Amino acid sequence: MIRLRDIRFRYDTRYVLDGVTFSLNPGDRVGLVGPNGSGKTTLCHIIMGLAFPESGIVEIFGKQRTSESDFAEIRGRIGFLFQDADDQLFCPTVLEDVAFGPLNMGKSPEEAKRIVRETLRTLKLEGFEERITYKLSGGEKRLVSLATVLAMEPEVLILDEPTSGLDEETTERIIEVLHDLNLSYIVISHDRDFVQKTTNSLLKISRGNLVEA
Repeated sequence: MIRLRDIRFRYDTRYVLDGVTFSLNPGDRVGLVGPNGSGKTTLCHIIMGLAFPESGIVEIFGKQRTSESDFAEIRGRIGFLFQDADDQLFCPTVLEDVAFGPLNMGKSPEEAKRIVRETLRTLKLEGFEERITYKLSGGEKRLVSLATVLAMEPEVLILDEPTSGLDEETTERIIEVLHDLNLSYIVISHDRDFVQKTTNSLLKISRGNLVEA
């Protein structure tokens, strides 16, 4: 599904990724750990086409991706949860935010509303449709931002610090949701307990390279 080969990326003179090779196959649930600034988010941004490597090959769904148009084609198939929920939510209400993706993928308004209701139910957010997004708590924003990703019915998920700032109850809810999904995904997290409960392999970025953790 995703294959990266010999990826190199630097900030100024420091290579945060220095010859990284990585693959994600159907059924893989990969945890990605490492200290702040080690390149975890950068690696996922490269997969999404939000950053471009200095060298190396990015192959997604069997095709090499090099241009913005190449990545635009796959962004509906890979759901990316940003580290900061405020980067994900920009509509006045929860309904509009969660419906935005399905509508832009060609769903009818009626179909989009059905997807919104089902997605919110999955996350135990029934009745949130008309809530004002910016008035939500931090945990509620995190769940709604996850809803915006799941509503697009992706084939792969990339979750960047999905439990950051969440209480134990909300974290357990996300764990339950991930267990119930039939999806491959990558989880970036400093929460080792969360990673152990939700992934089947663990990788660490160390000195610009991926190693088993």
